Amino acid sequence: MNALTRLEQSGDAAAIAHVLRSAFPTEQEARLVALLRKRQRLRLSLIAEIDGVIVGHIAFSQVTIAGSVAHSTGLGLAPLSIVAELQRRGLGAQMVGEGLRACERLGAGFVVVLGEPEYYHRFGFRRADLFGLENEYGAGKAFMALELKTASITPGLVRYASEFSDLNGAL
Repeated sequence: MNALTRLEQSGDAAAIAHVLRSAFPTEQEARLVALLRKRQRLRLSLIAEIDGVIVGHIAFSQVTIAGSVAHSTGLGLAPLSIVAELQRRGLGAQMVGEGLRACERLGAGFVVVLGEPEYYHRFGFRRADLFGLENEYGAGKAFMALELKTASITPGLVRYASEFSDLNGAL
């Protein structure tokens, strides 16, 4: 399945919310993306479109490494969503690939993701602890990193945008 992938535009918010609600069992991801957008924390937001209908979304927001004195430019991939009826047809993989290429063009040094290892390994993600990275969620092997620029990762605790923590009381 091949879809047109493009940057999110100002009129896409409602359709993206629909995709998120279709893809996930709760409103959490839709609320998160709305909050990241409202606070201008989405560093990259791409949609997939088939015949003019938005059917997928992928978001990347800035992450920092606590205590790092070196300047590392990292992004967190979250969330990735495809409408339920089109899942498991390759559209998510297309979006991840397009998203990672766009992250490279933005100059990101690395990308982290909390997800299914078997899925994300195909894109080159490896366990984040191999890079000396930790996370606040106790995610273990589900927390992975992909180095886009050699030697761009400084070991330490990865912190996602505050909206990931603020979500419960926001919106």
